[in-house]
Amino acid sequence: MDLRVEGVEKTFTAGGERLVLSGVSFAAPAGSIVCVLGPSGCGKTTLLRIIAGLETADRGRVIVGDRLVAGPAPEIGYITQEPTLLPWRTVLHNVELGLEIAGIPREERRAAARRHLELVELAGFDGYFPKQISGGMKQKVALARTLAVGPRVLLLDEPFAALDAQTRNSLQEVLLHVQACTGTTIVFVTHNVDEAVFLGDAVLCMTAHPARVGKSVAVDVPHPRDRTGPELNALRKELLAFLAEERQRARDATGSERRPA
Repeated sequence: MDLRVEGVEKTFTAGGERLVLSGVSFAAPAGSIVCVLGPSGCGKTTLLRIIAGLETADRGRVIVGDRLVAGPAPEIGYITQEPTLLPWRTVLHNVELGLEIAGIPREERRAAARRHLELVELAGFDGYFPKQISGGMKQKVALARTLAVGPRVLLLDEPFAALDAQTRNSLQEVLLHVQACTGTTIVFVTHNVDEAVFLGDAVLCMTAHPARVGKSVAVDVPHPRDRTGPELNALRKELLAFLAEERQRARDATGSERRPA
């Protein structure tokens, strides 16, 4: 399902008026992965929350398929950095939670939960509790739980940031497998340039304060990708150069604000 973000703006007023998002526009074609990079605190999470219908933009709009997003919708899934599993429910029961809330009969939802556990490579862990599995496995459970309700667009807010490098790489491979099997459109927020060029069909670099799309790069490299290949290295260098320039621009702007007139 296509996703379009058109001219989204957002201002926070707590503690003084501050423009956070300024005219953010981009498109994620159906079945694509768009990765969003940017400085810490620039508004990437706010952007995802607006796309998810959890927060309202002051201006602009978000369109999924042919529908204007005006609030939370079942076709949009949202995964945060924390897996937020219920500790008193088993892995299987966590995955079927959304289906249970939707009123899906027990046997039907249980079968769907098991299918999605297999999809994220967690078959056989049905009866484990969250305290008995690793951080990477918890994120797989969160992914399976979200996928089980059938979203057409999946939003991920730095879901692998707290994981070690080896586990992170493994989860990236799982996500690519899931996307290939489901055709879900994905918007993936990350601070990691390597992760962005490995996963994304396109990478958006956000500016700082306020955030807008400062640079958009297409990653025309077929999967499976070589993480250390020359194509990704060239893209990595280009993106790192932009982010360094953006950090310097932000420092210069802050310095100008602090100098006395």
